[in-house]
Amino acid sequence: MTFYEDDSVVPELIMRMEGDKIDDGDNSEGDYVNLRDENGAGERCNLCGFYWGFGWSVFWYWVKMALMFTFFGLLAAACVMWVGPFFMDKEIIPIINWETRTFSTPVLAVILFASVALFPALLLPSSPSMWVAGMTFGYGFGFLLIITAAAVGVSLPYLIGSLFLRKIQGWLDNYPKRAAILRAAGEGNWFHQFRAVTLIRISPFPYILYNYCAVATHVKYGPYLLGSMVGMVPEIFVSIYTSDIHLTSFDRQI
Repeated sequence: MTFYEDDSVVPELIMRMEGDKIDDGDNSEGDYVNLRDENGAGERCNLCGFYWGFGWSVFWYWVKMALMFTFFGLLAAACVMWVGPFFMDKEIIPIINWETRTFSTPVLAVILFASVALFPALLLPSSPSMWVAGMTFGYGFGFLLIITAAAVGVSLPYLIGSLFLRKIQGWLDNYPKRAAILRAAGEGNWFHQFRAVTLIRISPFPYILYNYCAVATHVKYGPYLLGSMVGMVPEIFVSIYTSDIHLTSFDRQI
């Protein structure tokens, strides 16, 4: 019940004491004190419960994220400290020694160029070839060899993807959320496309997959090629640098 006094609404507070029987419409009685605000006290309690639950959900979300990053950080550290050197000593170094003994330097350069240029079109990673090129030819000629081969490696999937344009567009339509970033790269002017392609190359997005999907996002070949080259420069230098470090450590062990 609500009273009106001086044209203002005054909420009624009903108090129940032990032994009292108050007929409030449902013929209920109880041995307790009931303070009831008919203007939304229950709603405020529900709102408090909502914020309490929301706070806990956010807290557990960040706890899970911290645990996940810690796990992947420890996994990466283990790979760098133990798995990487073991793989280099048992696999990469013997392959390099076999290549240097079997092939001459010009032939080895042709083999590495072909592998870096063709592996992306075959959906194969070209990082091992970059490591071998860095160990064999160093920073100068090794970088020039890799960057020119990479230009061919990103161009072939672009041209092949144009032959299957409708199928690739249909595949992107099946995954609209994942394809939104790729489609954004095809919007805007030449510089916008160049910048978007560069950021995609630097990001962890699978570059082998993007090579075929780029043509379906209406990215022009010019900004696609230049953005790919600029975005791959950090990866190339990291590959050459890590290969040089492992080669130096291997020489010291010998």
